[in-house]
Amino acid sequence: MVWRLYREDRQKLQSLFHNGQFLEIHVDCPPEICSKRDQKGLYVKARAGVIKEFAGISAPYEPPENPSLTIPSHKQDPKEAAARVIHLIQQQHIIKAVSNDQKNKILN
Repeated sequence: MVWRLYREDRQKLQSLFHNGQFLEIHVDCPPEICSKRDQKGLYVKARAGVIKEFAGISAPYEPPENPSLTIPSHKQDPKEAAARVIHLIQQQHIIKAVSNDQKNKILN
């Protein structure tokens, strides 16, 4: 099953959380690269019409208007991206700050 949320859906979800507790992280990647990375063949199935309403292929894609963080996954190393997410959730006091040693253990 392919599950996607439109902006309106994400706004409804955000309204369920206290201020600062909903973090929208936009993993930004061009569709061509997503298609190349697709190990399940979902893009091929969507283009063939097997999967209906596939965001960016047979359904509109609505990127976040004001995400808490944008990760350009086609330009950024996964470990660096993970470190940015950890930093964001620490800033929001969702998790306690960790030392660089602890962070390295998590990311390695």
